[in-house]
Amino acid sequence: MVTIADVAKLAGLSRATVSRVINDYPYVAEEKKQRVIEAMNELGYSPNSSAQRLRTQKTNTIAVLVPRLVNPFFAYLVEGIEFIAMENDLQLLICQTKSDKDKEIKFLNLLKTKQVDGLIMTSIENEWEVVQSYLQYGPILLCNEYHPKAEVPMIGLNQEHGSYLGTRHLIERGHKKIAFCFGGTNSSLGEDREKGYLRALQEFGLKSKDEWYYYKDYSIEDGKKALRKFMSLKERPTAVFTGSDEMAAGMLQEAKKYGLEIPRDLALLGFDDQPIASLLDPALTTIHQPAVEIGKKAMNVMSDMLQKKVSWQTKQLYELPIELIVREST
Repeated sequence: MVTIADVAKLAGLSRATVSRVINDYPYVAEEKKQRVIEAMNELGYSPNSSAQRLRTQKTNTIAVLVPRLVNPFFAYLVEGIEFIAMENDLQLLICQTKSDKDKEIKFLNLLKTKQVDGLIMTSIENEWEVVQSYLQYGPILLCNEYHPKAEVPMIGLNQEHGSYLGTRHLIERGHKKIAFCFGGTNSSLGEDREKGYLRALQEFGLKSKDEWYYYKDYSIEDGKKALRKFMSLKERPTAVFTGSDEMAAGMLQEAKKYGLEIPRDLALLGFDDQPIASLLDPALTTIHQPAVEIGKKAMNVMSDMLQKKVSWQTKQLYELPIELIVREST
């Protein structure tokens, strides 16, 4: 078995110098580095990666916090993150918070205890001040989610513009009674979507009603519940901005039980443009979010943060394009 002593002997250097080269210490002459590399190659020596990590306190692991793994949007987001992570010899630890504050704290502590080198957060459950306190332990990046107080890199889309485009499209289709589904106002993402919805209504002299709102939109089952709520109203909406393709799928399924024809009796607009959107009958009009590309960009920025090419605690917004995809449901 080849040892570090064998490499040192062949290179004509001390074991300490060889160790400094292997662990990428600064201030080692380039000529000595080359001699060590040539000796390692000739002898077929590979450093013990576990021991290296113990010495440098690096795990080469990034934690990715997601609210719901079963949501296809986050699955594609993670796919993009993983693609770039592999290119950079980094591993991922996927952490499902289920929108639970305590679980989020538990996963944030992975950074504090040096079990991961960085965190990518695709949602925020706690107040930003709580999350911010963990920046002293390592880099945190916001992906998909964002916060006005966050002084960290953020990767996402202009959610207000996306919501505005969708609502305007429904208005231009002749709808004046438009319901709106979203996850609530604890999220900056949700707040911006509501702003876009209200801006479009105001632009055309229209108003919303409290009963046309549905909060906590997440799943297909939530979509069914939302449809039942809207059908129970005395003044029903003629169109729904569902907030997600999963919600829209649930509403579409439930609408059949009421004998509704989409879009004649009720227009449905999704958000995300998941593969299911084009497979539904009728095919779903939706807002396209490039989930894989968002994930790739997030991991590229995290890699730069680990290499100190990008500051951990400086607000930088990386915005990707968002667009309306018109299909048959509107």
